[in-house]
Amino acid sequence: MLVVNGQRRVARLTLGALAELEDALEEPSLVALVERFEGKGFSSRDVLLLLAAGLRAGGAEVSAETLAQAEIEGGPVIAAQAAAELLARAFVVPV
Repeated sequence: MLVVNGQRRVARLTLGALAELEDALEEPSLVALVERFEGKGFSSRDVLLLLAAGLRAGGAEVSAETLAQAEIEGGPVIAAQAAAELLARAFVVPV
């Protein structure tokens, strides 16, 4: 859950959202995408694209450009934490 411009939004990373993210970040594979975020080489643009893909997969009609101008409750730190959590949850096997 992410609060954008005062509205609670659902975010999730579907297979389609991950494919979109690979393309946007020009990563050749899912493994390379995960490694990018596990290392210290990711940028604020990477976080923005990940969140936008996750929000779209959650049903919001939002572009990365729109999200860049939005107010995210908690600021950049919460945005980065939400992006990390999204990525981690995408690879958790349900019990």
